[in-house]
Amino acid sequence: MNTEFFLAKRLVSKSKGNFSWTFVVIAVTSIALGLAIMFVAVAILTGFKKEIREKVVGFCGHIQVIKFAENTTLEPQPVEKNQPFYYKLKQTSEISHIQVFATKAGIIKTSDQIQGVILKGIGADYDWSFFNSKMVEGHGFSVNDSIRSDQVIVSRKIANLLNLHVNNDLRMYFIVGSTTLGRKFKISGIYDTGLEEFDKLYVIGDIHHIQKINNWTGNQVGGFEVYLKKFSDIDRMGIYVYHQIGFSLDALTIKMQFPQIFDWLDLQDINVLIILILIILVSSTTIISTLLILILERTTMIGILKALGMRSINIRKMFLYNAFYIVGWGMLWGNLLAFTLCLLQKKFGIVTLSEESYYVSVIPINLDFWNILLINLGTMVVCYLIFIIPSFIISRVTPVKAIRFS
Repeated sequence: MNTEFFLAKRLVSKSKGNFSWTFVVIAVTSIALGLAIMFVAVAILTGFKKEIREKVVGFCGHIQVIKFAENTTLEPQPVEKNQPFYYKLKQTSEISHIQVFATKAGIIKTSDQIQGVILKGIGADYDWSFFNSKMVEGHGFSVNDSIRSDQVIVSRKIANLLNLHVNNDLRMYFIVGSTTLGRKFKISGIYDTGLEEFDKLYVIGDIHHIQKINNWTGNQVGGFEVYLKKFSDIDRMGIYVYHQIGFSLDALTIKMQFPQIFDWLDLQDINVLIILILIILVSSTTIISTLLILILERTTMIGILKALGMRSINIRKMFLYNAFYIVGWGMLWGNLLAFTLCLLQKKFGIVTLSEESYYVSVIPINLDFWNILLINLGTMVVCYLIFIIPSFIISRVTPVKAIRFS
């Protein structure tokens, strides 16, 4: 039989109702709350970053391949649709989809208002999954290579500003050289992503209109949007794509195109790190205090055990078993609390946010297995290391003094 484990069990059972038991409950509560807060904080941070990233990617793709230019422009120069790199990239395991696009700056004019926008032209290979999930009225439209579609989708932001509705006609004007060209479209759907900067800018339409306005051939497009299977591959794949496309083209990741958004997201990591450090400091103080009280309350017992020949390391092991008891229950209740809060928020969206400020209407939750595992392992290791510190006091307890002053 493991003597230390047997004594630790007896120690816990006899502590119930004693003064030290109150501190054991406090320690368990401290670990549970600390773990739950860390769990929820990381779930919110990763969920928030994932939600914003997916929205930006939905508009522009992970990587854009366009004509090389010294200055960034909203209207890239035309490139040939049939490119030698296309099929090689399409067969790359990290890439999920490639599609053509083109953009053209224009003005929407109604009877009493005007609004500057970007018409984003899409082809038959366009993936509608993102905008279908964000559609609030109407629907998308189909594009094929032979027939030009006059349908477009606009954001709810633009629709509200200009008092537009599904099936309304939409007049846009474009400047080509010294000439102004007008086009009439029909609104097939209204979307809402919550990214105000993008929503008030983009109108999605058929790429054939841009080809016609710019006098391009049917084989010329503005560029290619490359979608990756995992966002974590974006930096590495950005370099890979750049080396595959030739010197006349350029590969820009969305992190390069919108650094302000991704720098802001990276700043959120600092906020969560500060929260984690504060929680660890507060919980550590409580844990150390609890084990010190347990040791001091059992000073006489420690002296008797030493007098009977038990070594300090074995007595320390007995108290560390107690520590694992406290940590185990704390982690169990902490995980249950965190999972409950996260699942309630994920399913019902109880806590809301200002979409204009945070780009999301409810606090997003991302339950990632590896994040959960790392938080629990980290909590276990930190708690164990913290419990080791006060256990060294046991080696300084002498049997004679402990028994004499009991």
